[in-house]
This record gives sequence, C-alpha cells and structure tokens, in this order.
Amino acid sequence: KTFRILSERYRNRRKRFGLRINLIAALVNRINLQ
Repeated sequence: KTFRILSERYRNRRKRFGLRINLIAALVNRINLQ
C-alpha cells in the first residue's frame, strides 16, 4: 500500500525534479566511466 502512495508522489514530482534526476544520473555515469 505504501509503495503505491510513494509511486504516485514520485510521478507528481517527476515533472518538477526530472531535470535534477537527469543531472545526477549524468554525473554518476561520468564517474562510472572514469
């Protein structure tokens, strides 16, 4: 039950924090490549 609530909140935050998540993922990928 809690997982569904978290997923719904995450979907709502995806529009706002999507850019931040992409930036973090890009940084992590660069570190892994090095």
